[in-house]
Amino acid sequence: MSLKSLNSTQKSAVEAVDGPVLIFAGAGSGKTRVLTHKLFYLVNEGLFKPAEILAVTFTNKAAKEMKNRVMKLLKANELPLSIGTFHSICARILREDIQVLGFSKHFAIYDVKDQLDLIKVLFENNDISKTLITPNQLRNQISLFKNKMIDPKTVERRSRTILEKTVSKIYAEYQKALKLNDALDFDDLLTFPLEIFNKKPSILKKYQTRWKYILVDEYQDTNRAQFEFLTVLAQKHQNICVVGDDDQSIYGWRGAEISNILDFEKTFSSCRVFTLEKNYRSTQEILNAATAVVMNNDKRADKNLIAANGPGEALGLIETNDEQEEASAIVSSIEKEIKLNKRTFNNFSVLYRTNAQSRALEESFIRQGIPYNIVGSIRFYQRKEVKNVLAYLRLVVNLKDTISLRRIINFPARGIGAKTIDKCVQQSEKDKIEFIDVLKNSDRMDIRGKQADSLSKFYKIIKKYHDLREKLSASELARSLIEEIGILSYFKNSMEPDAKDRFDNVAELLTSIEEFSVRDQKASLSRFLEDVSLQTDIDHWNDSDNRVTMMTIHSSKGLEFPVVFIAGMDEGLFPLFNSIDDKEELEEERRLFYVALTRAEERVYILYATNRRRMGVEMVNGLPSRFINEIPENSLERISFSSSVTRKFVPGTRKKDGLTQMVRTVTDFDDFQVGDNVEHSIFGAGKIMALSGTGENQRVGVVFSDGTKKKLIVKFANLKKI
Repeated sequence: MSLKSLNSTQKSAVEAVDGPVLIFAGAGSGKTRVLTHKLFYLVNEGLFKPAEILAVTFTNKAAKEMKNRVMKLLKANELPLSIGTFHSICARILREDIQVLGFSKHFAIYDVKDQLDLIKVLFENNDISKTLITPNQLRNQISLFKNKMIDPKTVERRSRTILEKTVSKIYAEYQKALKLNDALDFDDLLTFPLEIFNKKPSILKKYQTRWKYILVDEYQDTNRAQFEFLTVLAQKHQNICVVGDDDQSIYGWRGAEISNILDFEKTFSSCRVFTLEKNYRSTQEILNAATAVVMNNDKRADKNLIAANGPGEALGLIETNDEQEEASAIVSSIEKEIKLNKRTFNNFSVLYRTNAQSRALEESFIRQGIPYNIVGSIRFYQRKEVKNVLAYLRLVVNLKDTISLRRIINFPARGIGAKTIDKCVQQSEKDKIEFIDVLKNSDRMDIRGKQADSLSKFYKIIKKYHDLREKLSASELARSLIEEIGILSYFKNSMEPDAKDRFDNVAELLTSIEEFSVRDQKASLSRFLEDVSLQTDIDHWNDSDNRVTMMTIHSSKGLEFPVVFIAGMDEGLFPLFNSIDDKEELEEERRLFYVALTRAEERVYILYATNRRRMGVEMVNGLPSRFINEIPENSLERISFSSSVTRKFVPGTRKKDGLTQMVRTVTDFDDFQVGDNVEHSIFGAGKIMALSGTGENQRVGVVFSDGTKKKLIVKFANLKKI
C-alpha cells in the first residue's frame, strides 16, 4: 500500500515525521484520511511500533473509525495502538496510577446527573438558596474552573462577593465529597494525570517512554488541561503531530482555547506547518459562502478552500412568518428534493442553534409522517431505570459511592425514606465510617422493624456481589444481581403505563453487558461502567437509518450530509443575543455558522422567521441574522414559501406589545373515505385502510404501494385522491 491516493500536500504532511508537525485542515479537506495514512506510514515503514504510538480524538466514534481504517490499510486483524478520546486515555492512566492521589483503581466516574445530585446534597447541608445560584449553574462554573486549571484555593483567594464565596466554598466541599466517594467527574479525568505527573516525575517518564509518537485530532478544541497534558507527554521526544481547523473552534464556552492551535509554533518552535485547502466534501458555492462569513473574524489562519466537487448551486434562503411556517418550509423542501433529485430521508439534516428549536420541527415531521432521529435526546444509558441498575453495579464495584447508594437504597421501594437516609448519614459521620457500613447496624440508629430488615438485606446483597465482582464475569454478576433484587419482576408486575418500556430497557442493558463481555472476555464490570460513562450522543447516531437527522450545530461537527437545513437564522438566536456585544463570543458564533455550512455536500437551505415565539408565549419580531448579510448576494437564491396553512388577522387580537396575534386556518383539504386511492408527495400511491374523525380533525391510516403503513392527519398530509 502506497500513499498514491493522497494529494501532494497531504502526502508531505504524512511523511513529515521527525519533530513537531502542525496540520491546518480546512473543512472537508481529508483530515481523517491524513491521520489514518500517517498512522499507517509510521507502522508500515517500521518507524515506530504500534504500542509506541498514542492517537487522541474527541469522540469514541472517531477513534473507532480511525483504528478500523488503519487496520484495513495494514491488513491487520488487531493493532495494539493506544487510540481513544482524551477522557478514555486519561482514565486508563488513572486506573494504573491514581493511588498516588489517594483514590482506588475502582474509582467511579460521575456524569452530569451524578454531579448535580452531589451538589444538591451540598446545597442542603449548607442551606444555600437556589435564588443565589442553581446547582446546574454551579456545576458549570466548577467545570470551567477545572478546564482552566483553577483549583479551589485559588478561587477562594479571588472571592469577594457573597456569590463568589459561596461558589468557592461549595467547589472545595465538592472536591472533598468526590474523594470520600472515591469518585471523579469528567473534568478530573483530564486534570488528575497532570497532578500525578507533578507529584511523581517517574510516572511521567514512564508514559513519555511508552508513547514515542503522539497524534492529535481536532486540536483546535483542546482546553488548557488537554494542552498541558499533550505538551508534557511530548516534552522529551518532541514527536507530536496535531491536526485541526481554527475556523471550527466552537467550544470556548466549555474551556477550549483557540490560541492552542494558533500559537502551536510558539510552544514547539521547530514545528513544520502544512495547510490542507482542497475540499472533497462541499461545492464551491458552499465554500465561498462559508469563507466569506468566517473571514470577518480576526483570530484565524488564512486558508483558501478549493472544491473538488465543482461549483454547485447557490444557497437557498427562505423567509418565513414564524417557527411553525419555518418547519413547514423545511418539510416542503424535503418533499421537493425527494421528488426532483431522488433523495432518501437520511440525505437530510436539520441543524439549529439551541435544542428548544426542535419542538416545532418535530411536530411538523410527526404530522407529515416523516421519519426522523434527534441527536441529543435522552440517551439510553441516561434513562431512569437504566441509570438505577447502573447505580447498583457502580455501588457493587465501589462501596464508597454514596451518590449511587442514595439513588437506589429505596429502589425498588423498600420503605426507606429521606428521614432514614438522614439518620444513616449522621451515624456514618459520627462513627467516621462509610455510609454503606452503617446499614448493617441499624439498631444503633434506633431503626426497627421492616426498615431495619430492609437496610440489612440491602447491605448483604451489595456486600455479597462486591465480594463476587472479581469472580464472576460482568454479565453473570449483572444478571444474578438484577434477578435477586427483583428489578425485572418489579417492572413486569407494575401497572404504570411505561412499565413495559422500562422492562425492555433493563433487558436491553443486560444484553449490552453480555455483548461487552463477549467482545472482551477479560473485561471487568468496572471497565464496562467506565465505557458507559465515556459515551456521547454522537456515538449512538447511525447514518444507515433512513431518517432525517435533527441536531444542534455543535453535535453536527465532523458529520456530513448531502442536504443541510440551518433553521432559526434570526438575529439574537444565531448569533445568540448575549454574544453580540462580546467580540470573542461573536467570533465563536461565526465559526459555528461556518461549521453548519460546511456540513453540506451539495445543497444548503437557510431559514429565518420574521416572528418567533420566545419563552413559550411572547412573540417577537425577527430580523435576519447578520451572518446572512455576510454571504455574497450572488451565492444566495431567495426562495419564496407559502404554507398550505395560512394566517389571517383577527379583530381585537392586537396585543399590548403592538404585535398582531396570528390564527392558523386551513384553506383546503379533501374529505376521504376508507378504500380511497391517494397519493402522498413523499410516500407515493397508497390506499386508505382506516379513518377517524371529520373535517380538520380527520385522521387516516394509509398503506402505500411499497408496504409502508402511516397514520396521517389529513389537514397536514396534502393527500390527493387518484
